[in-house]
Amino acid sequence: MTDEKKRFYTSMVILALMFFIFGFVSWMNSILIPYFRVACELTHFQSYLVTFAFYIAYFVMAVPSGKLLDKVGFKRGIMYGFMCMAIGAFIFVPAALAREFWIFLIGLFSIGTGLAILQTAANPYVTIIGPIDSAARRMSIMGVCNKFAGIISPLVFAALVLNNSGDSAMFAQIDSGLLAPDVKEAMLDELIRRVIWPYTILGVILLAAGIWIRHSVLPEIDTAKDNASEAGTETGRRSVFSYPYLVLGAVAIFFHVGSQVVAIDTIIGYAGDMGLDMIQAKAFPSYTLTFTLIGYLCGIVLIPKFVSQTRAFQFCVTLGLVLSLCVIFVDAPMTVGGHQVNASIMFLSALGLPNSLIYAGIWPLAIHNLGRHTKTGSSLLIMGLCGNAIMPQLYGLIADHVNIRAGYWVLVPCFLYLMFYAFLGHKIQNWKKTEK
Repeated sequence: MTDEKKRFYTSMVILALMFFIFGFVSWMNSILIPYFRVACELTHFQSYLVTFAFYIAYFVMAVPSGKLLDKVGFKRGIMYGFMCMAIGAFIFVPAALAREFWIFLIGLFSIGTGLAILQTAANPYVTIIGPIDSAARRMSIMGVCNKFAGIISPLVFAALVLNNSGDSAMFAQIDSGLLAPDVKEAMLDELIRRVIWPYTILGVILLAAGIWIRHSVLPEIDTAKDNASEAGTETGRRSVFSYPYLVLGAVAIFFHVGSQVVAIDTIIGYAGDMGLDMIQAKAFPSYTLTFTLIGYLCGIVLIPKFVSQTRAFQFCVTLGLVLSLCVIFVDAPMTVGGHQVNASIMFLSALGLPNSLIYAGIWPLAIHNLGRHTKTGSSLLIMGLCGNAIMPQLYGLIADHVNIRAGYWVLVPCFLYLMFYAFLGHKIQNWKKTEK
């Protein structure tokens, strides 16, 4: 094996580990939301501040993350990103001791800040480290690692923090409103303090991962050189905003991740509306992520040998719109895991299938031929991840004021815009037809 191939495969393994960590930490939110709603006595809207605090960091910190990477390099920047995440995990300790939701939100923002740095670094690596026409395939490999971590993270959290034999009865007592105030407070204090040791251990792991990657053989990359166009780095465009396909791609990222997080992070609450408690519904996010994992595996096998990444992207956004309409309109009973539920919850889970390849489809279309603007362009795309912060809040508002199922109307405009970008938006090279 040549040195170049060794460098490629070693880098892919390190990046796969990073995407596993991204997924494990990010998709923990799907169970943190109902957990905090009970332990901190929150409304639906308030509970979705979990995703808001976590993902708004992507919007606030994406550009500073790009500047940090420019200044210190990718590897040192990755270490700083892991350190920010570790600090956020450690903040969960005083938050749990005080049972103060706002302190948890600070911890979540710190974790999100670290992830913004890591995502700004990792996505260009995956896109540039090999041929651009197979970038979606490499993103699919990273997605498998990310979503496999997402499948197991809520289950690991539930195993460490929840008690299958006694917590269902405790949740019923808390919801009954019949407990004496001091008894209820003692129950809630005991419940929230269960996160202390898991998040302390997580913080230590994140610190160790950052130090290891800093001293690993992962190479630095020169994005200005590696992502230049065939004619060389473009100098005629002074900023990233002069690339329509990039700007429109950032908006596509916003709607994609927003629709994805709504499908995953609200599903336990939707199951609760069907009479299932947190213990019974804990597996539903894993069902969604299992569909996503299947989609990634299909992408690895099919792209680009049998289907282009653009065609796969177009198919997925169309399927996403169809499934979203099924979530809203299909009304039939079915049994899942021994529980009677509405069939619409399985269409919600099935959204994981098209969502798997949408991110991988957007990224290479949006970032190609940026040359010296690649790092800033990457930061702009990472800012689009704040859709994870905004869309669940919109869902929560509708769920509180109309009903939980009506909240899924937010998915429809998301997929309509994604269809525009997949079929037309990514082809727009200039804002004006006369522009050269």
